[in-house]
Amino acid sequence: MGSGKTSWAIQHINEAPEQERFIYITPYLDEITRIKGSVTSRRFIEPNNRNHARKKMQSLKACIAAGDDIAATHSLFQTADDELIDLITGAGYTLILDEVMDVIEVASISREDIRILRDSGEIDVVDNRVVWIGEGYVEGRFSDIKYLAKAGNLFYHRGSFLIWTFPPAVFRAFDNVIVMTYLFDGQLQRYYYDLHGIKYDYKSVKLAEGERYCLTEYSRQDEGRAEILGLIDLYEGPMNDVGSASNSFSVGWLNNTKPERYAQIKRNLNNFLRNICDAAGHEILWTTKKDHRQKLSGKGYTKSFLHCNARATNEYADRWALAYVFNRYMHPHERAFFEDRDISVNQDLLAVSDLLQWVWRSRIRRGERIKLYIPSSRMRSLLVAWSEYKI
Repeated sequence: MGSGKTSWAIQHINEAPEQERFIYITPYLDEITRIKGSVTSRRFIEPNNRNHARKKMQSLKACIAAGDDIAATHSLFQTADDELIDLITGAGYTLILDEVMDVIEVASISREDIRILRDSGEIDVVDNRVVWIGEGYVEGRFSDIKYLAKAGNLFYHRGSFLIWTFPPAVFRAFDNVIVMTYLFDGQLQRYYYDLHGIKYDYKSVKLAEGERYCLTEYSRQDEGRAEILGLIDLYEGPMNDVGSASNSFSVGWLNNTKPERYAQIKRNLNNFLRNICDAAGHEILWTTKKDHRQKLSGKGYTKSFLHCNARATNEYADRWALAYVFNRYMHPHERAFFEDRDISVNQDLLAVSDLLQWVWRSRIRRGERIKLYIPSSRMRSLLVAWSEYKI
């Protein structure tokens, strides 16, 4: 984190041969603006919805067909289909992926609705893949399921739920793929690569002589983790008692927590952010699972919320009073999807990876101290274990 990955990418693009083409994918629109403004050797095009179908995907395909250099968002790229794969294949493109993508996702449909679709002849399941066979269904509450099934990226798992996976052929269609992230070992995209036999190498970015960035072999011991933890004033006190159990603040725990406990957590948040830190709203960042945001919002910090999987944005680099009110576990269906295919997952590395990415949105990215409240005993211990290279 903060090693200059994006700066290296900009340097790399500026120095690349003219015939090499790039597609730069980032989570946020403001990062697209940064790339378009920082790359001086070529002109990046951002797909738009001004075409006849008012679809950004059609614009993206038109840009690829024209051989443009392209900057787009994760959300657009995730809708890739066979036509896009055909356009990329052999076209001389390098993909630069700023932060990992959501490459698998549990579809929002109940077991009963799956049964209804099967019984009505809308879908069939072939080798666990969902195939849309209905011809009369045009549009309705299952439109998203129809789209995913027709793209060939929807799977029926354990007889109870559907999982969408990003088509691995997209990654294979590029001449080169560069994923810019930290702790890739613990992230879903790593397990997805392992599942599909996609090979990868690790590199680090270093600032060398002459203010130039270069790639070097990755070494954990060069990360300076203890120094990073030294910039964090981690709260240790009685307000942590509410999270003493290992599952405290997990999704299930939050879903089953009674109103009086929420009231206590909210008082703790207010006490830490407003009294102990004496921070103004523009100095605060806090998070929890989005579904429970409203229950924990309070005067002076409600608008300082930043979703718990935030990455790749510099917008909050002046914040220093932080509260991470969540305990990250992989979704049980996602975990089952990988483990049933003999891909073992590291829940702790995934959790600390997301925590660090979120914390790094603050002014710690500038080497400045922050205050941090993590009521989950598990998440606090993982942060310390990470700093000691134990995970």
